[in-house]
Amino acid sequence: MGVHRELDDTPSQFAAAVDQLRSAVVRPEVVVDDIPAPTRIAPHAQALSGEIVVDGDELASGRFILLHDPAGQDAWDGTFRCVTFARAGIEFDLAEDPVLPAVGWSWLTDALGQRGAEYIAAGGSVTVVHTEGFDSMAEEAPRSQIEVRASWTPTTGVADHLGAWSDLLAAIAGLPPLAPDIAYLPRRGRV
Repeated sequence: MGVHRELDDTPSQFAAAVDQLRSAVVRPEVVVDDIPAPTRIAPHAQALSGEIVVDGDELASGRFILLHDPAGQDAWDGTFRCVTFARAGIEFDLAEDPVLPAVGWSWLTDALGQRGAEYIAAGGSVTVVHTEGFDSMAEEAPRSQIEVRASWTPTTGVADHLGAWSDLLAAIAGLPPLAPDIAYLPRRGRV
């Protein structure tokens, strides 16, 4: 996993958190890979992408970024910050539902709660868009999309936070929740 400073400069607290991400249990449908982490937001960062592809169709995709600033940041109310993004195509009639943004946010908070991923200082947005082409793009089929963007300060181990993000991806993809007695498979992809 790529850490932004030389290994000698990496705080043990951040290295332990990255190890937790490596061992996180995510939904079996989610393929997780390393991606380049942002370099300007915090001294240390780890970034992952995730996607759900079924029968060649991408149902959902997103990013999970763990930021660490040993000095802390006032807006975070801590030294770690989880920053996430999740996006999926949705049916047009669902996109017209005025409660969908609130439901989209509840998918995230419910996933965090079900994983026991405790947090503070949460914030974010849910965007629902409908796109329709005109003139030279009129042949393109109309499409609708939901995007959930959020950040929060984890107060428990970050593995459960990554797992909750994978549950969010599954929820916006329209996959049913897994029953509590169903075992998750080991994560696929590189991390």
